[in-house]
Amino acid sequence: MRSASVVCCVLLALILSACRRTAPPASPPPAPPPGMVYIPGGKTKIGATDGLPQEQPVFTADVKPFFLDVHPVTVAQFREFVDATGYRTQAEEFGDSAVFDFDTGEWSLVNGADWRHPFGPDKPAAADDHPVTQVSWNDAMAYCNWAGKRLPTEVEWEHAARNARNGGPQYPWGNELVIDGKYMANAWQGSFPDLNTAADGYMATSPVGAYGASPLGLTDLGGNVWEWTADWFRPYANRDQPFMPGKNSKKATRGGSFLCDPVVCHGYRVSGRSDSTPETGMCHTGFRCARDIP
Repeated sequence: MRSASVVCCVLLALILSACRRTAPPASPPPAPPPGMVYIPGGKTKIGATDGLPQEQPVFTADVKPFFLDVHPVTVAQFREFVDATGYRTQAEEFGDSAVFDFDTGEWSLVNGADWRHPFGPDKPAAADDHPVTQVSWNDAMAYCNWAGKRLPTEVEWEHAARNARNGGPQYPWGNELVIDGKYMANAWQGSFPDLNTAADGYMATSPVGAYGASPLGLTDLGGNVWEWTADWFRPYANRDQPFMPGKNSKKATRGGSFLCDPVVCHGYRVSGRSDSTPETGMCHTGFRCARDIP
């Protein structure tokens, strides 16, 4: 009996050894296209129990791996698209677009405001390395299609902002806006909308990447500009219900902007949400693109 047991043990050891030898090594993540980052898949918590009602109820989503642009599309990148296609934005077609007046603290439609001059034709032109603004959701879709990409979903955007973790801090970089005396995002300082001290160095948009990168290598996920997503803006409680958009339906935006402060908006948290109609352009709204992994 003992010899039979020894034989069985030897056979089991040989089988286990063979399995170890033949087990395929873990595949490395695919190399992202230029200007993009690989976002690992997984489960991620969406929303916040201590956030605004539109961020509740919190739910868990399964996210497939995907690629995401390192930063929002810049003015220079959008110009390349326009030069290649002759595309005209909706703001150009309408002849005006939404502009925030820092002196009055009010919004208004300004004639001639577009992606080249987001605050109006009598204001400085947009810098090439800043996020493009005054682009509608439809404009963003047109650019992404031209680039062979797409807009990220809300869940994908938040998953990336959470660094592909199920949970994490309220911002992509941690729980404080200022760390060791350095601002981590381009947001509003002072009392909104009456006083913007621009203590972070910028009154309006800032160059992409000016505040550093997240652990995944993404920049401008908090502040600078709100970013269009693919989804219609809906209560999370209704996310699994049938939906037919109407003329007043809005698209979801993420990330906050240079106009967000922690009292009135605080939209630069990873769970922060806002919305706008798909044809609307604004001086604090841009986008970045995603791409599926083949």
